[in-house]
Amino acid sequence: MAFARVACRAQVGLGAPLVHVEVSLASGLPTFSIVGLPAMVVREAKERVRAALLNSQFEFPAGRITVNLAPADLPKEGGRFDLPIALGVLLASRQVRSAPRLERTPPLREFYGELGLTGELKAVRGLLPAAAQARRAGSEIIVPRANAAEACVGAPELVRAADHLLEVCAHVAGTRPLAVGGAPHAAHPVPPAAAGARLDLADVRGQLHAKRALTIAAAGGHSLLMIGPPGCGKSMLAQRLPGLLPPLSDAEALEVAAIASVSSAGFRQELLTERPFRAPHHSSSAPALVGGGVRARPGEISLAHHGVLFLDELPEFARPVLEALREPLETGAVSVARAALTTQYPAEFQLVAAMNPCPCGGFGDPEGSCRCTPAAVQRYRGRVSGPLLDRLDLQLEMPRVEAGEFDAPPNEESGSAAAAAAVARARELQRARQGVCNARLTDTQVHRWCAPDGPGRQVLELAMQRLRLSGRARQRVLKVARTIADLDGRPTIGAREVSEAVMLRCLDRAAL
Repeated sequence: MAFARVACRAQVGLGAPLVHVEVSLASGLPTFSIVGLPAMVVREAKERVRAALLNSQFEFPAGRITVNLAPADLPKEGGRFDLPIALGVLLASRQVRSAPRLERTPPLREFYGELGLTGELKAVRGLLPAAAQARRAGSEIIVPRANAAEACVGAPELVRAADHLLEVCAHVAGTRPLAVGGAPHAAHPVPPAAAGARLDLADVRGQLHAKRALTIAAAGGHSLLMIGPPGCGKSMLAQRLPGLLPPLSDAEALEVAAIASVSSAGFRQELLTERPFRAPHHSSSAPALVGGGVRARPGEISLAHHGVLFLDELPEFARPVLEALREPLETGAVSVARAALTTQYPAEFQLVAAMNPCPCGGFGDPEGSCRCTPAAVQRYRGRVSGPLLDRLDLQLEMPRVEAGEFDAPPNEESGSAAAAAAVARARELQRARQGVCNARLTDTQVHRWCAPDGPGRQVLELAMQRLRLSGRARQRVLKVARTIADLDGRPTIGAREVSEAVMLRCLDRAAL
């Protein structure tokens, strides 16, 4: 009996637990068995491995071949186990012999890659979390060339890339070691997409009040609901919000890229420099938004982590879909529970939503163009529940843009550059003071950092009495007031800041 063990890692959410691919060769009738909770694509690896070995001029061992993916109770999926299985068969049959380990060699080698029938290595999904975990363990990681850029983000000094099974065998035998890295361009971040760089706040005509609210939302990381007639600039404003936010830090970029890596979209190099902007269609299901499926993939709210989630036509989303947003808005994370496993994904997204004031969009128009009945308007607005509205920091009414405002020249003072500079100053102030943006303050931190002065407290108490604000709404008013003070460079929260924060909750005022 011959035996070999090769290391790899599985993908469970954003985790990458170590998996030992154990291969045993024994005499008996020819069989090829893979055990250890393999998914169907892993079971099919035996046919790919058989063809790849024969087409690479190796002999396929006769007799009983047993492959155990340990630990046995961990679900395994994907084509990443093809290369370690093939290498384990070659090591166990003595067709490849591992070179003696040197003193400065990493303690463990991990192998990843899907095999083509001729032995070429194909890219696999979700490799970035495995590379990051391998770096923490100090392991060398051998990956397909197509995954080299992704793996170099997580472990640049430990990655070795190959195009074919024969290259990996020569590296293991020590005859032709693979070069470190394999993706020299990966160390240099690509510039943001040209299309995203052209989106400027000055392109939005009029709507000075809305631009001010968008700047406040960007400065404090607050959620924003825009209510206005069709064509007033709601979508344009939402699309320009990422351009106001500060650049991603290295840690944030790694988190964003890791989430994309395990999703169906896959890793993209520009994820390291751009904040995500996700705009799902209103027909999206709850699993598509919060995550789910058989293998608990991340949803739109996790793909918008450290970025913007834009929900246009908010009342058109199904009620259960909107209600599923309530917990992630509070906690910044989402847990996807399935029968086989429970996975948690980060979801610190900035929610921006837009809706019409009524089904026809003309409610409140001075020209009286709305033909909706009061009951229809109430039904339309009632599609968004009170508890969800309570969690939206800013609720803004936007009027129709007047014809003369389209001919006015763009004002650089109201453009993205000036707003982004003000946002950066406010964010830096918040980071130095409390370590997080104002929207992420806990109740204890709100009591410490967002306490208003005497006149501000009087305005807040009066607003709570007349508008019947909930405790949650009160805390969010204080957070917004703190952001307004940070933007204006004032150390204390006064009546002016509290009043503006209250005025930016139009649906609370509509309750009067």
